[in-house]
Amino acid sequence: MTLFPETVRAVLDSSITGRAQSAGIIEINTYNIRDFSRDKHRRVDDTPYGGGFGMLMMPEPVVECHDAVMKTVPEGARAITLYMSPKGKLFTEEKARELAENYDDIIILCGHYEGVDRRALDLTVDEYVSVGDYVLTGGEIPACIIADAVSRLVDGVLADPECYKNESLGFSESEGSRLLEYPQYTRPPEFRGLRVPEILLSGNHEKIDEWRRQEAVRDTARLRPDLLLHDKNGVNGEK
Repeated sequence: MTLFPETVRAVLDSSITGRAQSAGIIEINTYNIRDFSRDKHRRVDDTPYGGGFGMLMMPEPVVECHDAVMKTVPEGARAITLYMSPKGKLFTEEKARELAENYDDIIILCGHYEGVDRRALDLTVDEYVSVGDYVLTGGEIPACIIADAVSRLVDGVLADPECYKNESLGFSESEGSRLLEYPQYTRPPEFRGLRVPEILLSGNHEKIDEWRRQEAVRDTARLRPDLLLHDKNGVNGEK
């Protein structure tokens, strides 16, 4: 639900999410909130009561757009409506997995201008979600982040489940670790004086796995030491 569907489509109709839509694995629809304005000029915003800077999205177009979206949700489907806002809980990989596993339909309301009339939020939204402690001009880019992160967890979107099980913030799902992904290399074996680690050329997969875990711990300690506080396998002191 957005005032700028072209922004969303430009991002999500390309690459992996675009191919997944073409294959019928996922479905991403955009609804233009402006289409639900009853104003002859299709206005969707007005000045806030009590004064203040900027314009606020009016409740009627937002709520009626949401009503139209809800009519498309199949009976018995598990649906949730999210509002992109810095006030919300921080979006994480765990949240992406929760959404992918527990809901059939995810509706995302993208605010703009100075935000949305609170009554519209109270009538339509289940959860506020934030992609970070900063303010953007609209909710479209954050909504694309949610859609991308959740879509890649849907069976069939990626070539193999291992593509998302063993990646950053999910290096060792079976062991419960929260580590960044290990460094990766491809051809050529030497580039501008930098060589691929010899262990990766050895063919010894047991040693390669051990090296990858050690490097994941090192990178996590260097780049995101906060994640090691959540590790469940006692790797905090691993060097």
